[in-house]
Amino acid sequence: MSDYENFGFEVDGDGIAVATWDMPNRSMNVLSQSSMKDLSDIIEKVASDDAIKGLVITSGKGAFCAGADLSMMSSNSGGGSGGSEQDKVKALYENNLAFNMQLRRMESCGKPIAAAIPGTALGGGLEVTLACHARFVADNPRAQLGLPESKVGLLPGGGGTQRLPRMIGAAGALPLILQGTALSPEKAAAAGIVNKVVAGDKLVDEAKAWIKEGLAGETIKLGKRGPEVLAAALQPWDRPKYRIPGGGPHDKNGGSTFTMANAMLNKTTHQNYPAQQYILAAVYEGIQVPIEAGLRIESRYMTKLMMDPRSKAMIRSLFLSMQELSKGARRPAGVDKWEVKKLGILGAGMMGAGIAYVSAKAGMDVVLLDRDQADADKGKAYSEGLLDKAISRGKSTEEKKAALLGKIKATTNYDDLEGCDLVIEAVFEDRGIKADVTKKAEPKIAKGGIYGSNTSTLPITGLAEAYSKPQEFIGIHFFSPVDKMQLVEIIMGEQTNDETLAKAMDYVAQIKKTPIVVNDSRGFYTSRCFGTYVSEGIAMLAEGIEPAIIENVGKMTGMPMPPLALNDEVSLDLGYKVRQQTKKDLGDKYVEGPADKIVEEMVVTHGRLGKKVGKGFYDWPAEKGGNKRLWPDLHKVVEHTKTIDDVDTDELKNRFLFIQALEAARCFEEEVVTDVRDADVGAILGWGYAPWSGGPLSLIDMTGTEKFVAECDKLAQKYGDRFKPNALLRDMASKGDTFYGRFNPAAKVAAAAE
Repeated sequence: MSDYENFGFEVDGDGIAVATWDMPNRSMNVLSQSSMKDLSDIIEKVASDDAIKGLVITSGKGAFCAGADLSMMSSNSGGGSGGSEQDKVKALYENNLAFNMQLRRMESCGKPIAAAIPGTALGGGLEVTLACHARFVADNPRAQLGLPESKVGLLPGGGGTQRLPRMIGAAGALPLILQGTALSPEKAAAAGIVNKVVAGDKLVDEAKAWIKEGLAGETIKLGKRGPEVLAAALQPWDRPKYRIPGGGPHDKNGGSTFTMANAMLNKTTHQNYPAQQYILAAVYEGIQVPIEAGLRIESRYMTKLMMDPRSKAMIRSLFLSMQELSKGARRPAGVDKWEVKKLGILGAGMMGAGIAYVSAKAGMDVVLLDRDQADADKGKAYSEGLLDKAISRGKSTEEKKAALLGKIKATTNYDDLEGCDLVIEAVFEDRGIKADVTKKAEPKIAKGGIYGSNTSTLPITGLAEAYSKPQEFIGIHFFSPVDKMQLVEIIMGEQTNDETLAKAMDYVAQIKKTPIVVNDSRGFYTSRCFGTYVSEGIAMLAEGIEPAIIENVGKMTGMPMPPLALNDEVSLDLGYKVRQQTKKDLGDKYVEGPADKIVEEMVVTHGRLGKKVGKGFYDWPAEKGGNKRLWPDLHKVVEHTKTIDDVDTDELKNRFLFIQALEAARCFEEEVVTDVRDADVGAILGWGYAPWSGGPLSLIDMTGTEKFVAECDKLAQKYGDRFKPNALLRDMASKGDTFYGRFNPAAKVAAAAE
C-alpha cells in the first residue's frame, strides 16, 4: 500500500523507483494541493534515500496530467479574498515559488529522473515532465502536449517559461507558450520537447532502461572544485558552457526573435491580454540569468497576473463556467437522459449542412431535406468537402469518410423523416416558410420526439403556433460555421416544458458543443447583443468618422472582427430584412436607429449585400486569398468628416464594449438570460465578445457598476438613449453590487437545494 494519497510508489531490485500518479475519484490527474504535497514528499524521499538510484514518474490513467486545478487558482486570482493587498501578493508569490523550487529540487537532486507519459500532459502536467531529465511519450494518437495557460488568462507558472526556451530555444518556445498550442507526441519529439515516442506497453521499461544506461554513464564535474554528477542527472542548462539554443536576447538571432515577437504580440492582442505580455517578459528576462533566478522572475509575473482581475474573469468564463455549462449545469433535474438516434434537418443550406455534419459525426442517422434534390445533395457535399480536407491533413481516412457520409440521406421526401427523434428547421428567416415546413414535418416525428428551430431572430413562441404541441417546440440556434463554432443557444418558448429543454441539451451534449439557455425574445440573447456592435459601427459611420478608424478601433477592443467587415460577413441584406420584419411586427413602437438609413441605402440603392456578392462596406476579392478593401465610394453614402485627430479612441472603444454590455444587462433584467454564465460564455463563444474581459457582465463587474453607469450616462448625453442604463444597473450601482455577487450561480443552486 502506498504512503501517498495520489501516487503509487515502488522501488525495483535495481533501485529504480516508479511513482504512478493516479488520483482517486478523478478521471484525470491534476495539480492540486494534495497531489503537489505528495510529489514534494516523493522528491525528498528519492533525493535523500541512497538506496534509490533514479525515478520514473508515470500515470495510472490514460493521460498524464491535465494541469493545475483551475478552480483552486480562480479563488486565488484577482486578489482572492481576505487579508491586505500586500498579504495577498506575498502569499501568492510564495505559493507560486514553492512549486517552482519543488521542481528545481527534483531536477537538481543528482539522480536521473525520467517521465513516462502515457497520454495528454498539459500545463503544470507538462511542466513536471520538463523538470525531468528525459521524457518518453506513448504513441497515443489522442495525446496532446502543451502549455495552454495563456488561453485562460494565465502563464505557465511551474517553470514552463524558463525550461522550454532553454530546451528548444526562444524562437521555438514562444509561439507554443504565447498561443497555448498543443502538439501530438510525434510533433513534440520533432520539436525536441520529448526524447522518444514509444509503444504504450513499453513506456516504463524504456524510461527505466534510459536510467540504467545513465547510471553506468559518464559524470560531469561542476566547476573546478564542484562535485562530479552523473550526466544523465543534469539538465542541459546546469552543464558547463551551456548556451540557449538559437541565442539569447542579446545575441543577433535571439534578439530578432524577441523584436518580432513583441511586434506580433502588439498587433494581435492590442495589449488587452496581460498573460501574453507577462509571458514574453518572463522569457526575455528569465533566460538571461541562472535558472533559479529565472524561476523567481516567472513567479513574480505569475503573481502579478493572478492579481489582475482580467485573469480571474478569463479563468472563470473560459474554463470554469464553460466546463460547467458543457456538463449540463443548466439541464433540468429529474428528466431521464435522452439520445437522438435519427435526426431530421429541414433546409440544406450552410446551417443545415453544418448541423448534418456534426450530427452524423456524433453517430446519428441524418435526413437532410430540401425543396430540390440538387440543393439537398449540395448540402451533403459540404460534409464530403470537410472530410476530404481532414483526409488531406491526416486527420481522417477514406473509410471514416464513407461511414459518415453513409449516415446522411439527402432527400426532398418528407416521408424519409419518419421516426425522427428530433427535427431541426433551418430554412429562411420567413414565418410563412417556417410554418409550412413545420406542419409537413410534425406527423413524421417519433413518439417522444421534439421539434427545434434554428432561427436566429424570430420569436420561438410565435413559430410554435404552427406546431400542435408547443410544449415540445424549442429554439436550437447554431452559429456558422457549425463545424467550428462551439456554442448552441437553446431558446425556451412560452410553453416549452422542462422535458423538451432537457432533451435539447442532451442532443447538444451528443454533438459535444456548449449550450446556453435563454428565454424567448426578438433576437433572443446573442443576435440581440451582437447586433449592437455592428450597429454602433454604422452609427459611427453616420457621424462622419473615417471607416478605417472605426475598423481599427473595433479590433483594438479585442473583438475578433471589425464591425463593418463583420456586417459584410453576416450580409447586409439579412440585417435589412430583419429590420423590415421588426418594423412590420412592432409598428409605431419601432425606434429607428442611426444605422437604418445607411443599411437601406447600401442594400436597396447600391445593391451592396455583403461578402456573399463580393461587395458591401468592402470590396471583396473574387479569388481565394485576395485582400479585401474598404469600398472607395463609401463616402457617397455618408460623408467622412472626422479623422483620427477629431476622435477620442478610448471613448470609441468604450462605445463598442459598453453598448454590448448594456444590452446584455437589459437581457438579464428582462430575464431573456437568467444565468451569468450563460451571458458571459454565450457572448464569447457566440459572437466573440472581447475574451480578455470574461464577457459583458464580467466587464461591468470589472469596471464597477457605479462607474459603468456613470460612463453610460455620459455617452447617453452625447449619443442618445441607446446608452441609457436600465433600472437593474442603476439599482446595482446604488448598492455597489456586482453580477457575480448578486446572481452567483453557486448561491442559486444552494438556495434551490434548501
